[in-house]
Amino acid sequence: VQLQAFGGGLVQAGGSLRLSCAASGRTFSAYVMGWFRQAPGKEREFVSAINWSSSTTSYAESVKGRFTISRDNAKNSVYLQMNSLKPEDTAVYYCATGGKPFGTVVPGVANYGMDYWGKGTLVTVSS
Repeated sequence: VQLQAFGGGLVQAGGSLRLSCAASGRTFSAYVMGWFRQAPGKEREFVSAINWSSSTTSYAESVKGRFTISRDNAKNSVYLQMNSLKPEDTAVYYCATGGKPFGTVVPGVANYGMDYWGKGTLVTVSS
């Protein structure tokens, strides 16, 4: 099983980036998919999650209103549209999936028992 995130890069504050994550090795259409990030010198933190049907999402307070998560089950992929980027968004971004089949995503909840983690993609926001 592999998850690969891509789409990171260098962007100026106020700019946008779209991250993508493709999963291979098995189908994750029935599972929660999400994004996490780790800034230099800090612990990994939750960014966003989406349930299997895309009917429910959850966001960290720090990105709410600026980031949008989406998924395409036919492509076994999850995406993160990041707008109005700030220097504090600089981090390595990781996609993840797992938990129970058809698990619930609750707004404001960050822990979904992710089992599979991808290699990250670096996002750098300059001021």
